[in-house]
Amino acid sequence: MLRLAICPRAWWILLMLCVFASAQNVELKGRVELTRNGRRLGDASKVVVWLTPLGTTPAPAMPLQQASQIPQLVQKDKMFHPSLLVIPAGGKVEFPNHDPFFHNVFSLFDGKRFDLGLYESGSTQFVQFDKPGISYIFCNIHPQMSAVVIALNTPYYAVSRWRGEISIADVAPGRYQLHVFHPSVSPDALQAVEREITVTQGDTFLGSFSLPESNLELAHKNKYGRDYDRPDPDSPAYARP
Repeated sequence: MLRLAICPRAWWILLMLCVFASAQNVELKGRVELTRNGRRLGDASKVVVWLTPLGTTPAPAMPLQQASQIPQLVQKDKMFHPSLLVIPAGGKVEFPNHDPFFHNVFSLFDGKRFDLGLYESGSTQFVQFDKPGISYIFCNIHPQMSAVVIALNTPYYAVSRWRGEISIADVAPGRYQLHVFHPSVSPDALQAVEREITVTQGDTFLGSFSLPESNLELAHKNKYGRDYDRPDPDSPAYARP
């Protein structure tokens, strides 16, 4: 067996280089708020903020999604749980059906286009989100069901908590484009708060963001591009009283 001998001094230098490189990275913090008709809302959760490198800033390494880390978008009580997921681009999401009737999960938007077809209670499906993007998820049977899956090619992101705090850890110094998303905020309002930032060790505050809620649900048709049919009580796809 071939063994490489490294002198103690070399090990020490390597260790110090790793510590120095890690010390250069910073934790960025900020705060977001949601407003409605000019009034601040109490719940400022589910705002996603992420950074993508610009110019000569190196692209960050993306961790691979492990089989044990595949998140679930559960169908229960004619709802998706949770209603928002953030995953690495190329990662998978599991869609288990925990309702006592059929569902048909689909997405025809720009992120990931797919149609899982009818599948029954107790069964599950997997979808791989192979490119970055925002996918709006619906059920072809129950129009009130909606969720969002955001696939990112950067590990530099945060999802706000109830009070609106955000924290992005271990960010390397450099130039970045800052992106913001919330399912109840219009695309124009989201684009208005996007901007270029420069991350340095001396400036770790991202700032405060105020986002006006649109009060409008995302209008959508069924997977055929038509209005939803009225529920048929004799169909096994619908819940009976």
